[in-house]
Amino acid sequence: MKRVVVGMSGGVDSSVAAYLLKEQGYDVIGMFMKNWHDDTVTISNECPWLEDSNDAMIVAQNLGIPFQAIDLSKEYKERIVDYMFDEYQKGRTPNPDVLCNREIKFDIFLKAALKLKADYIATGHYCRKGEVSINGVSTYKLLAGKDDNKDQSYFLCQLTQDQLAKALFPIGELTKPEVRKIAKEIGLVTADKKDSQGLCFIGKVRLPEFLQQKLEPKKGIVIEVPASSPKYLNPVIANSDDMELEELTKTLSYSEEDGKVVGEHSGAHYFTIGQRKGLNIGGTPEPLFIIETDTTNNIIYTGQGENHPGLFRKGLFIEDADIHWVRTDLAMNIGESRTYDVRIRYRQPLEKATVYRGPNGLYMIFEQPQKAVAAGQFAVWYDGAELIGSGVIN
Repeated sequence: MKRVVVGMSGGVDSSVAAYLLKEQGYDVIGMFMKNWHDDTVTISNECPWLEDSNDAMIVAQNLGIPFQAIDLSKEYKERIVDYMFDEYQKGRTPNPDVLCNREIKFDIFLKAALKLKADYIATGHYCRKGEVSINGVSTYKLLAGKDDNKDQSYFLCQLTQDQLAKALFPIGELTKPEVRKIAKEIGLVTADKKDSQGLCFIGKVRLPEFLQQKLEPKKGIVIEVPASSPKYLNPVIANSDDMELEELTKTLSYSEEDGKVVGEHSGAHYFTIGQRKGLNIGGTPEPLFIIETDTTNNIIYTGQGENHPGLFRKGLFIEDADIHWVRTDLAMNIGESRTYDVRIRYRQPLEKATVYRGPNGLYMIFEQPQKAVAAGQFAVWYDGAELIGSGVIN
């Protein structure tokens, strides 16, 4: 009998994942990951992990499977939280959930499961795994979940072939309503529990307050750049010439001369590209959106309206060191180009893009300009339902 350790979060998805695996004849062990108890960074007065851990334990008892908790808070702080603070300080927008899967669930948690003689680990992600044989060797596919509204393959975009080989995704063929229906039918305490909206396995986080625990407030000016700025009058036609690709994918930078001062902010590192809320500046015909955060000079640049040209980019660049191929056999060679469906943030609709492999990284040129492309986030590219690779936006 194959043994599988299920990462049980105390939510309905991982609860049903554990149930399905038991029904399929696996030797199932439930394990809860405790990822937080650092009092120097207050998240909120609530203690969601206590309730979640308790719910996970009750579900394990109901299913008749062994259960244990593992404390990964030290590793989570070092690998995820410290990274988050560092990225925000640089004016970038990290994605902690992608990192949590790469660094915690499918690394440290996986190693803990292997010590329990597990053949696999399983999670409650809405995604699927496929397998093909290439030259007699098994190659694993990471596929989107059947439920388009809940597909979570994006969050697993940094997984390796070795990690996928050990992974099971029992609810990937189900929709969310089907998962809740199963949970109700077997009387699980988590059947009607709301989905977590917080950081991976931590719970609710009010990001501005969270960041202010470590990043000091620092007053600076907010500048509004007009949509008629000459900065936006530079059409370039894409081809595989690296100079033109660099022009298409570079981030516009602004100076104080490009606009007028319209207010103050409490720290450029608290804000991100495309953000509208939190500036508390009124009096403009249309709302102000952030088009750049200059953390070096502590200046925020904004534009009026959701169609301001400063919000849009035709392309993006991923440095060589930040490219990750889930399908290593499909890695592109220098000079090669392909068309992929690309997503630049979770739940964003897939967008067609031509991907060029340059000597220093990947250039992605979109058919339609993309809104609020944020450095530090992950761009993910698909071929149909299969996630081929990912990379950190420069």
